[in-house]
Amino acid sequence: MHRETSSGVGAEAGIAALIAAQPAGKSLKQTFYADPAIFRRDVERVLMRHWLCVGHESSLPAPGDFTLVEYATESAIIARGEDGELRALVNVCRHRGSRVCQQESGNAKFFVCPYHGWAYGLDGTLRAARHMPEGFDFASHGLKRIHLRVIEGLILISFAEKPLSLARAEKAIRMNYGPYGWASAKVAHRETYQIAANWKLAVENYLECYHCAPAHPEYSKLHAIEQPPARLEKLNAKLREKTAALGLDIPMHDHWTGSAEGEEAVWSFRYPLYEGAQSASEDGGPVAPLMGVPEYDGAATSTHFGPASFFLAYADHGVIYRFIPKTADRCEMEVIWLVRGDAKEGVDYDLEKLAWLWRVTSEADKRIIEQNQLGVNSRYYEPGPYAPMEQNALRYVNWYLREIA
Repeated sequence: MHRETSSGVGAEAGIAALIAAQPAGKSLKQTFYADPAIFRRDVERVLMRHWLCVGHESSLPAPGDFTLVEYATESAIIARGEDGELRALVNVCRHRGSRVCQQESGNAKFFVCPYHGWAYGLDGTLRAARHMPEGFDFASHGLKRIHLRVIEGLILISFAEKPLSLARAEKAIRMNYGPYGWASAKVAHRETYQIAANWKLAVENYLECYHCAPAHPEYSKLHAIEQPPARLEKLNAKLREKTAALGLDIPMHDHWTGSAEGEEAVWSFRYPLYEGAQSASEDGGPVAPLMGVPEYDGAATSTHFGPASFFLAYADHGVIYRFIPKTADRCEMEVIWLVRGDAKEGVDYDLEKLAWLWRVTSEADKRIIEQNQLGVNSRYYEPGPYAPMEQNALRYVNWYLREIA
């Protein structure tokens, strides 16, 4: 019988000892997936240090449009100002700390705290504070801001006081998603899945395709990444020839660095669809108008960005995956589908056909991740060996351990 305890994990010495005891080449010890103290460490050392993707700017086209994003205990309002600029405002009233905005999204001329009525402009400036004394300093009581960047339409935020450099990540995103027209794309659909599991189990699941054949037959009949590395490389060689023949320059970018290097981590690569497949659909056929490339290239372009964001481009649509930690044993998985900016639903694409594959795959992922958590919670769980097809999950786990050390 095996059961880990979490006594002393909250202390530096306890965490250092836990990391030192982690067996090499194996899944994380139970405490990493279950302990609230470790989750607080995850928030402090990983989520609050790194850049996070919160969506696509096409979902906020007009002045006053806003959306709320929340990670663990932190909340931010992403709002487009009257000047057209997007800003990320900390959703904490400067009076006594209440949440100012509770609506998930909408359009507003200003934000009013429901507790005492302090009102803030779309840029976060304090516009009104009821019955405050004469001479009260409005200018120093605006909503705090966090860092925000838009790259190829992707909205990225960082809670860090001094954010990591995006130089390498920006180059990768522009080279990999510029050819697919992501900057001028639009959100066609989005779905959020509540997952009763630690966020790292969800991310690890996305990072490996060892599970694809048994868990995702719909995905595996189209995507060659379900093959072992040696077979996949032979198919990748043919894909590189086809990519060059189309005049596309979409190179691999492997800059999986830690925060100690001052750079955001990014890893981009391409892999082929099986012969005859043009897109990620039920039958492998097109689901929307081409997004920028001259023809169907028979490939998927994938990027792992920072700790919890993934981007996937096909010739005719894109997919954004966001993993959102909530508590030690709960997270969210948001899936966002992109199409060409001028595409019209019901004319240029059928939403059900567009969303079908990644909806089926995400529903299956929710089930297997939750079953994974239930197993990890068992007193009989102990770390098991990663297979060769799980090398990226292993790399992520090692990266994670360095980040929280």
